[in-house]
Amino acid sequence: MWRPSFNRDYGSILLGSAEQSARSVRLRVQTLLTFAVVLANVIGIVIALGLGAVGIPEPSLLRRDLIYVNFVGVPVYIAFALVVGVWVGTASTVKAVRWSIVDEIPTRDDARRASRAQRRLVWLQGLLWVGGAGVLALLYGLVDPSLIPKVVLIVLMCATVVVAIAGIYTEILLRPVWAKIMQAGIGLKGSSVRSRAVNSWIIGTGIPLTGITLVVLFSVLRPETSKANVLIAVTVLAVVAGCVGFGSIMLFVWSITGPLRSVRAGMATVRHGDVGQDVDLLVYDGSELGELQYGFNTMVGGLREQERLRDLFGRHVGRDVAAAALRSDPELGGSERTVAVVFVDVIGSTTIAEKRSPTEVVALLNRFFAVIVEATERNGGLVNKFEGDAVLAIFGAPVDLDDPASSALVAAREIADGLATDVPELSAGIGVSYGTVVAGNVGAVQRFEYTVIGDPVNESARLSEVAKDDPRHPVSSKRAIDAAADDEAARWTLWREEVLRGRTEPTPVYAASSLPPVESPRSPGGGGGGPPPPRPGGGGPRPPRWGGAPG
Repeated sequence: MWRPSFNRDYGSILLGSAEQSARSVRLRVQTLLTFAVVLANVIGIVIALGLGAVGIPEPSLLRRDLIYVNFVGVPVYIAFALVVGVWVGTASTVKAVRWSIVDEIPTRDDARRASRAQRRLVWLQGLLWVGGAGVLALLYGLVDPSLIPKVVLIVLMCATVVVAIAGIYTEILLRPVWAKIMQAGIGLKGSSVRSRAVNSWIIGTGIPLTGITLVVLFSVLRPETSKANVLIAVTVLAVVAGCVGFGSIMLFVWSITGPLRSVRAGMATVRHGDVGQDVDLLVYDGSELGELQYGFNTMVGGLREQERLRDLFGRHVGRDVAAAALRSDPELGGSERTVAVVFVDVIGSTTIAEKRSPTEVVALLNRFFAVIVEATERNGGLVNKFEGDAVLAIFGAPVDLDDPASSALVAAREIADGLATDVPELSAGIGVSYGTVVAGNVGAVQRFEYTVIGDPVNESARLSEVAKDDPRHPVSSKRAIDAAADDEAARWTLWREEVLRGRTEPTPVYAASSLPPVESPRSPGGGGGGPPPPRPGGGGPRPPRWGGAPG
């Protein structure tokens, strides 16, 4: 069965929730429609009796020769009209909207029938009152023809009041039907806010003013009418105008505050940053207010899509880079920044790919990358690139850090510990460097990426190769150690001097734990560096590279 997708009410506790059962919907709709029709007619009857008895005193209806008309004819027609209006009106309306009661998806024909049934229910009340004007005019006219204008005037005035009240009531009470029509994508409109306001004015102002005007006019045309009778009539009509006018305004306010309140609540939720599915409003009003609710849902849908793209963008390029790009129009080029760089490179990736299926390799690498991303972001860095089985992380760009060197060194140690614990199948060399780079967007106007270029990037990559001699311990350049805070620098000790690939001078290499110092190998070009100063405890031979022979 099709059900509404939103857990919302219909703007009134009387109508219940959109999640209520079909049986509850049927009981509520039928009961409330019956009550609305009866109430509208009772209001009209009370007004008519009041105007007929004292509101318009002359010609009087309280005469002995009218006793059968007053106490037999009028009550019989009132009972007949109420039974027909309630029974036929509500039964035909409920039958026309049965699809909504049994949780069926409405078609356009269903929607049209529902709209016609609503109008038919309202105009049936008006037709019964117009018929009452004819019947009562005939009954009273048979006794005294001079009573016909008064009877017709009173009944038609009250008929207008009943039709206006019934129209607003049924519009509100059929909100569950309108909601399902709109959720099915059928753009069928009900009454407008303007028409509801006009109905309220007719009930509370137009009809009483018309009555007062006619009373004054009759007093002018009938000089024998006493001033006391005119005063009584005007006073009664003014009281009716005040009471009915207040009720009609409250009814009009009730019809518009529900949708407005739902939009206001939705806006408050969005203002706090929540654009999830539960923010979508239940669209149940057939007027411009329903369009407002629908427009709010469209806006939230756009914000939700924008948030999804922002999240996706942030996952691809880094949230800090994405935020910077969204704050301003990104351009090619960059600026000099002092940063720390961490480079992590897997050892033996070719062997891993040879012995595992592609799916297993990807799953293993994702676990490997997850450890690096978590440690990097925890320390304020940015994972800038996934280069196959290697990772480049930056500390100090695009977001400034107070101590990028310390953050990078802490992250390197956490990555080493995390890989040993969570991804024991993989070993990796971790190198840390520090210095000045150019950070910015590199590429073409059509396609570019945020990156950093400079010697620290190259140095960290070369240091990661050195770290592969013993992947349990990340290594760092002296520049990073010198720039770090004392408490973090104390955790790193000079391991050896190494002539990095592509360089001619030896680079002091620091390790994150006390490794014995070893002699530095000669550079590929034949140059070499002397052995580092021995540390207390002596030194030993240089450990072999992964899969290689001792130097």
